[in-house]
Amino acid sequence: MSAALRLLPEIIANFLAPYLVYQALHGAYGETEALIASALPPLLWSLYELAKTRRLDAISLVVVASIAFTLAATALGGSPRLIQIREALVTGAVGLIFLVSLSLEKPLVFYLARAASARHTARGAAQFETIWNRRAVRRTFKVLTAVWGSGLVLQTLLLCGLAWVWPIGRYLLFAPVIAYGLFGLLLLWSLWYGGKSHALAALCWPGAVGPGPMP
Repeated sequence: MSAALRLLPEIIANFLAPYLVYQALHGAYGETEALIASALPPLLWSLYELAKTRRLDAISLVVVASIAFTLAATALGGSPRLIQIREALVTGAVGLIFLVSLSLEKPLVFYLARAASARHTARGAAQFETIWNRRAVRRTFKVLTAVWGSGLVLQTLLLCGLAWVWPIGRYLLFAPVIAYGLFGLLLLWSLWYGGKSHALAALCWPGAVGPGPMP
């Protein structure tokens, strides 16, 4: 099975299905109920991925958190626009946490990268603690955290602005494309920037770098 076919169910669940569910229901049940129902396909997909891999990834955590936000907003009588931007608000909160973590000795990206490395090798966490002593590595993690935090906050501001001026149906159709696109750009930039640190690249992608001086 090609990569495109393997991605097709995820694309349908996260991109197309929410729009189709909203379009099918909002005329009969109203905007609020239709928006709540439109959150079900991504939620069901996240639960399926959790059952299959037994691990929540970052995107699944955002989806689950956004569903919790939807339920809270509904219980408090939240407007359709508030429910509409639930995922953007959760993403913005994550971005703010990234930025706040810059005040700590070790920023959030360091802990995320260390946890990811520890899943692949028993010595991953210890190796990350060792390379933290290098000034260039500390600077790399600080910059990565600052860019991710700023990027996620800017993404939230952009999507909230679009939610204000776009019809709900158009927002549901195009907002995931914008969000995933910006997330992809941040990820590609991180791979490029992190790869400039020989020590970090050798630890995160063993075999991908050759011998050379460690910063």
